[in-house]
Amino acid sequence: MSENQKIKVLFRHRSMEMGGVEKVILSILNNLNPEKFDITVCLNMNQGELRNEFPEHVKKIYFTDGKEDLSKNPLILRLQLIRRRLKLSRTLKNNKISDHLLGNEKFNIEVAPTYSAFSSVINSSNIASKKLGWFHSEINLPKLQPLVPEILDNFQQFDHMIYCSQKIKDLMHKYYPELKYPEESVVINAIPIEEIKRKAQEKIEPLPQGPVFVSVGRLHDRKGYHKLIDAHKKLIDEGFHHNIIVIGSGEEMKNLTEQIRMNNVQDTFILSGNKMNPYPYVKNADYFILPSESEAWPLVIAEALILQKPIIATDTGDVGVMIKDRETGYLINYETNEMYAAMKTFLTDPELIARIRKNLETIEDQFDNQKIFNAVEGILENLYKKN
Repeated sequence: MSENQKIKVLFRHRSMEMGGVEKVILSILNNLNPEKFDITVCLNMNQGELRNEFPEHVKKIYFTDGKEDLSKNPLILRLQLIRRRLKLSRTLKNNKISDHLLGNEKFNIEVAPTYSAFSSVINSSNIASKKLGWFHSEINLPKLQPLVPEILDNFQQFDHMIYCSQKIKDLMHKYYPELKYPEESVVINAIPIEEIKRKAQEKIEPLPQGPVFVSVGRLHDRKGYHKLIDAHKKLIDEGFHHNIIVIGSGEEMKNLTEQIRMNNVQDTFILSGNKMNPYPYVKNADYFILPSESEAWPLVIAEALILQKPIIATDTGDVGVMIKDRETGYLINYETNEMYAAMKTFLTDPELIARIRKNLETIEDQFDNQKIFNAVEGILENLYKKN
């Protein structure tokens, strides 16, 4: 396909902090056929650990600088953040400004990879472009409710909607059966299996002595780390020595740090911050734990499975599809006592752990990345044909 015949695709996203959606975006961009697609990514902020990880053939545009490029002087930084906020607000409200920054280019397809980008894509001045949305959230999640009216309004204006799991789609239709739905597809997240295995070999500092549970996730309250601290404290008090390492950062860092201090478990519950490569920590830990209140199709579970790590996880979203309870992992409800009981079982039942490890030896057979990439390409090509 010649340059002039390539399908012009624009992805809109806020920023590229380390996260599941960001990894999905990179996976898709790395595997869409560059002979078929001319791809541009537009970030609101050129920010995050993954901001420079786009493949070379993908054009990156951004509206404002990221925090990495701002001053370290507190006074200057404060002024820069105010100016950045005003600039971003003007850009997002005025299509003439955003169109200019995008080179006034007309794209065939505009993609919102998460609901936070829905409005930007739907309100695009490029009326002729086809609009593709990606939805990763459980629509009934209590904390999502203030955003639901806008999400529903935008939902009906897309030409096609991709759900990252069957459960996410089913919940939408259950709670909003009368909604005018666009064409829909379920496409699970792709897993870069060989990349995960390769990166997991990287040398890191030794982990703490004794059994180690590791978790990878943003420090938000719905991730359940406050409950995990309480479960950890109870086990420590009962004499079950173990360590927990959480890889990630976020708005709850201060609160969780204080909770750890109040429980006097600073030496055994470690908030390590973000890591560009978390895989060696997962590989070298004894167990993986996901204490989230809500998830869709969590990439971290697939990554831990690929690294053949026994997993404790809340049975939310499609976790119960990814993990077979007591066979390839251990499913629990979002309750402190269940986290406590599951970790205690892992620490005291070697036969269960041996069985899980044995079952994980062939786990990667369940992932078919090429099928996923083919599905996404097919959706984009079908949308283009409707232009």
